[in-house]
Amino acid sequence: MGIFIGIGNTKPTFPYDYYYGVQINVNVADPALTRVGRPELHVTLPVQSLMRRCLINDNGEVVTYLHPTDSTKTDTGATADLTGTTGQVMVEIPKHYRKFEFDGTTITVLISLYNLPGFHEVPKMYRSAYEATIDRTVSTTPKLASVVNKTANFRGGNNNTAWDGTYRSLLGLPATATSLTNFRKYARNRGEAGLNGCGWNCDLYAAQLATYWLYVIEYANLNCQAAYNAEPTSEGYKQGGLGNGVTTLNGTKWNAYNSYYPFIPCGTTNSLGNRTGVVEFTMPDEYDTGVVTKVSVPSYRGIENPFGHLWSWTDGCKCEIQSEADGAKSKFYVCDDPAKFQDSSYNDYDLRGELPRKEGYVKRLMVGEHGENMPTEVGGSSTTYFADYFYTNIPASGAAMRGVLFGGYASSGAAAGLASAFAIYTASFTLAYFGSRLCFIPA
Repeated sequence: MGIFIGIGNTKPTFPYDYYYGVQINVNVADPALTRVGRPELHVTLPVQSLMRRCLINDNGEVVTYLHPTDSTKTDTGATADLTGTTGQVMVEIPKHYRKFEFDGTTITVLISLYNLPGFHEVPKMYRSAYEATIDRTVSTTPKLASVVNKTANFRGGNNNTAWDGTYRSLLGLPATATSLTNFRKYARNRGEAGLNGCGWNCDLYAAQLATYWLYVIEYANLNCQAAYNAEPTSEGYKQGGLGNGVTTLNGTKWNAYNSYYPFIPCGTTNSLGNRTGVVEFTMPDEYDTGVVTKVSVPSYRGIENPFGHLWSWTDGCKCEIQSEADGAKSKFYVCDDPAKFQDSSYNDYDLRGELPRKEGYVKRLMVGEHGENMPTEVGGSSTTYFADYFYTNIPASGAAMRGVLFGGYASSGAAAGLASAFAIYTASFTLAYFGSRLCFIPA
């Protein structure tokens, strides 16, 4: 498809000139991709540039947008209330359109702000700027929250009061040690606003997927842990990645420090506003006495720690892992209607493809017409193909229903990433480093 601009006309002549994207050759190990579509759109990034932090109330209404370069302020420059009193701190992902094309070994991924032929709508949605905590102000109806709040009612981790006032304090940190089932329940406690009366959710597969492809197209690189580079290329394109993120801790030292609970305070990247970047965080001395340990907290267009730090329980998808004697298949299912999310069956979930039967670095993604970023083949590495790791195991008998966590945790190292997926535990399982995010889908 050619690009045609009339003489003296700065607007595209044909609707196809309104898309941009990348091409993935599944047989090429290099994670760097080829940009396609209008080159100018890879500079202006019309979809990604509309991502912005805001406060939304429990009715799903935007109370205010936050300042583009400083999230402690509103877009007018006034001091922003990030404590949850005014609203939840969210990132608005704009409605856009996405298409996946397949030609031999080449996958073409395209996005546009316009409803072009063959494109599917990605609805407007909101994903929390921060890893979620839990508002326990009303003990009978705890609410999932995206806030900067260091009071006891918003204590993170496992809500351990004994650590208050110590270096292990969980005040101001994300909540963990909570199941997918309960994360869903606590999000729904915000009310019945949004899609089908169930707009409030914990981290959503649809939101995780949208974030993934927006990043891949913007950076034209499947390795999100490539070194961060703030400078564009000579053409004005983004280059590099988001760096290692908070993935480089020593697991033994982290366990001794605070038993694998969170340590990055919510709002660490507020100084970036809506911008992509990294903010240096120095670990307390108790993590490694006498040694200064620093990590770089990434934010992708307002989404703090989009990978690493904590695994994120993600709703709207699940896996059926069959034993060798009971089918010998691993199936991946997706549900787009949050009113039908549940943990007991595959009813109202669509089969999207089959997963690998062993763990490893992802060599090939499922993709398909909806762009699934779950694997169909492993055998890559941390710097080749899709550069992220897939965790699974096979039950000894029967078939196991498992939820999916994305992103990796603070001692994952190179295995972490935007498409790093963990499909081993049921929706009722909890761990010190299992967290989630808050999401909202408008009606």
